[in-house]
Amino acid sequence: MAQQRLALWNTEEDLEEDVDLSIAIGNYGQNMQYEESAFSQIPDVVKSFIVHFHQAVLDNNLADITVAYESGWNKYTEKFYSKTEWPEAELIAPLVNDDPIFLILYRELYYRHVYSRLQPNIDDRFHSYENSCELFNYLLNSDGPVELELPEQWLWDIIDEFIYQYQVFCTWRSKVTTKTQDELIMLAEGGPVWSSYSVLNVLYSLMQKSRVNDYIVAQREGKSPEEIAEIVGEYGQRPLYRMLGYFSIIGLLRVHVHLGDFTLGLKVMENVELNQKSPFTRVTACHVATYYYVGFCYIMLRRYPDAIRTFVTILNFIMRMRQYHTRSYQYDQISKTADRMYALFAMCHALSPSRLDDNIANIAKERYGEQYSKMAHGGPDALAAFEELFLYACPKFITANPPPYEDPAAINALISASAEGESPTQATAPQTDSTHRHLDLFLADVAAQLPVPTLRSFLKLYTSLGAKKLANFLDADEEELVQEMMVLKQASRSISRVAGTEGASLLEGQTITTSDLNFIIDENMVHIAESTVGRRYAGWFIKNAERTQKILDDIKNMPLPVAPKPTGPTTAAPSSQDAQTQNRATRNAGQKVAWGGVKVA
Repeated sequence: MAQQRLALWNTEEDLEEDVDLSIAIGNYGQNMQYEESAFSQIPDVVKSFIVHFHQAVLDNNLADITVAYESGWNKYTEKFYSKTEWPEAELIAPLVNDDPIFLILYRELYYRHVYSRLQPNIDDRFHSYENSCELFNYLLNSDGPVELELPEQWLWDIIDEFIYQYQVFCTWRSKVTTKTQDELIMLAEGGPVWSSYSVLNVLYSLMQKSRVNDYIVAQREGKSPEEIAEIVGEYGQRPLYRMLGYFSIIGLLRVHVHLGDFTLGLKVMENVELNQKSPFTRVTACHVATYYYVGFCYIMLRRYPDAIRTFVTILNFIMRMRQYHTRSYQYDQISKTADRMYALFAMCHALSPSRLDDNIANIAKERYGEQYSKMAHGGPDALAAFEELFLYACPKFITANPPPYEDPAAINALISASAEGESPTQATAPQTDSTHRHLDLFLADVAAQLPVPTLRSFLKLYTSLGAKKLANFLDADEEELVQEMMVLKQASRSISRVAGTEGASLLEGQTITTSDLNFIIDENMVHIAESTVGRRYAGWFIKNAERTQKILDDIKNMPLPVAPKPTGPTTAAPSSQDAQTQNRATRNAGQKVAWGGVKVA
């Protein structure tokens, strides 16, 4: 039966021939109050797909559900609904016998399609929240674990889309002046729709219900399956709840980053190990998102070596698996996230130069060469380059508190202030203020380090140098010089995770020196010590060997040049004696003397 459905989803003709829609629909025209014309506009192949999709969910057949979710849904979206909505759940309800659970799952896909391909209106935003509440209430408040199995990819997408719709709603809600009168009324009466508290409550509830942290700790301690089952309880034993709890941890990391609490974001991840054995690596989109948000947290906490190490790990993984990513329907999203991580890596590399991976560094310089050059050399143009890359690569920050829609006087004051041009930024886009607040904090740290590249370049020229002479080089007095040298000393130190702490919290670490340049000030003399790092010849040879192999393969695959066809009349080939005579005459005619004249015979 499973093989039969796999074939049905891959060939439309079989769907139309083998599925008896009258059985699935039943007495549709008698009992259901839907317009016959609207239902008849649904292609038969889509009706058949929904029927089989529903049956796969009823049977808890993960193989069939996976094919329907990752292949069938996207296939028919591209063919029939690329620029319009899928049929509403009420319209296809007779096909699935009004199954409330499947209709909730169908609406989840329906609203995800609206958000990704179309422009959601206020009804879509409110109804998607209501549907998410129904889904999570079913999972969390049923009498015992529910009898439902879904693929891990779909479980991650449920959590990911839930947070995405929350972030988009908060951004839309903060733009007061773009609202119509009806939208203002609905927002005033909306209550806790997409509130930060409700979103965090769902994610923490899933994490606690599944007891996923206890599961991770028990596995790390090497406990037996029976002991783990006793620790996690009946919910934690089910893969559905365990993976939802695990993905909720990643979701909490993302939400806390959106809200600007980077320490709490890493604190939530204290039991999750960043390695290839972690469960989040089974879903590529989750794998990439986890490293992106962890790396960004490290940047905002000024732990640039940890951020560099995080980005290098995941970018190398993406390069190795690129041929498989192209087959995924999330390839574009993964590629965009990777490009943003290259931008973040370039910023970190400019602030804390490292030889961790020359290949990633070269790719980042190729993509952002102009900005990297400005950032690495400091000066007045560096801040603009940092700002450009930060605004491009940072997450979409949001404000936890919405505008006071329940207070008409306050809303009218905001609208009036915007109309008069008194404070358009605050009135129209508080989320922009949130982004720029984090940008200002980041640039404040960067601005303090702007003199560092120039000072470092002078110090590398000497082993000892008088403070007054160095101050003259920098056009500064000795007091300013000491301040800049203290900034250099501070910039060359960072908290970082060290080898042997892989199982520890992501927040733990030790203070290390990140620069190859060290110095001390003894009275009026500056003594410099530089530690040279040997070049990694193995990596250099491997990289160039791979590049040479690629060039050779390209040359082998190039078509051979086509010999030109003779255009004049065909003549007989000259004899060998005539050819030798002609060649000898040509050589004699072309002989040169030392000063360039033709030698006379």
